[in-house]
Amino acid sequence: METQNMASQQDYSIGTPGKPWRDEEKAAWLSQQTIKRSYQQQVVTKVEAIGQDLSELVIVEQYGALSFDPDTYTLWVIKTKNWQDDKPTVFITGGVHGYETSGVQGALRFVETMLASYADTYNFVVAPCISPWGYETINRWNPNAIDPNRSFKLGTAVEEASCIMSYIKGLTVPILTHLDLHETTDTDNSEFRPALEARDAVEQALWEIPDGFYGVGDSENPVPEFQKAIIDAVEKVTHIAPSDENNYLIGAKTEQRGVINYPIKGLGLCAGFTDAPFVTTTEVYPDSPRVDDENCIMAQVAAVKGALDYLKAI
Repeated sequence: METQNMASQQDYSIGTPGKPWRDEEKAAWLSQQTIKRSYQQQVVTKVEAIGQDLSELVIVEQYGALSFDPDTYTLWVIKTKNWQDDKPTVFITGGVHGYETSGVQGALRFVETMLASYADTYNFVVAPCISPWGYETINRWNPNAIDPNRSFKLGTAVEEASCIMSYIKGLTVPILTHLDLHETTDTDNSEFRPALEARDAVEQALWEIPDGFYGVGDSENPVPEFQKAIIDAVEKVTHIAPSDENNYLIGAKTEQRGVINYPIKGLGLCAGFTDAPFVTTTEVYPDSPRVDDENCIMAQVAAVKGALDYLKAI
């Protein structure tokens, strides 16, 4: 396989090439971040409306707040109201990377439009926006220049990870499936990997961004038929990313059409912390000329529906 090119630390505006960032550089990076949209308006108000409109079906619970600004960055889950221990539990997360818009809005849209039709079969816990500061600043990292989606490990000090991990642990129920809704964007190559190279002083490869939807399974428990069901459902809504000439997607070997596998626990990915037997990380490509914002949201909803329909049938 060949890389597209390498991230250029030389071109990044912060830090000295060859030297990892210290607190000074991290503070400089934070000072450059700006609020670009409203978490309160675009997420919290929708969560509150769901709590009212679906009050017979779900309850809304606050499970924490980010210490960076606890009044603004409150953390919320939407949970099945009539919880039944004999029903399997579905866990849906969005916004682990705050800039991945359709993950957040897709999780909310699923609750708004489809959760009721599955409530007789499953208990639900939906955390639509794990990283609200990242959502407002359209960022992959948190204010400490840390990627939350490498931080879902025992004893983590990263609040975006620790808060939801503690909440799920407190439920003391097994999770059947964890569906973590993400995007892969052009800024992964233009901004975030160069920033990562500059922060860590470690050379980063830039892989060609796949044009279309793909999924990431667990290399330790790949459940290929489950992954295929998701791909088949999403294909009814949007296109599936083709593999490159080496049968790779985003630098990883394609295990089946539209699916790659990662060691999710070892990497500290959100999808790995629950021990659910059926997990996937969705990856929507919002920069494709073949999609728009609504199509990306519906692709996320289709992924959730495909997963639940598969599990209901087995």
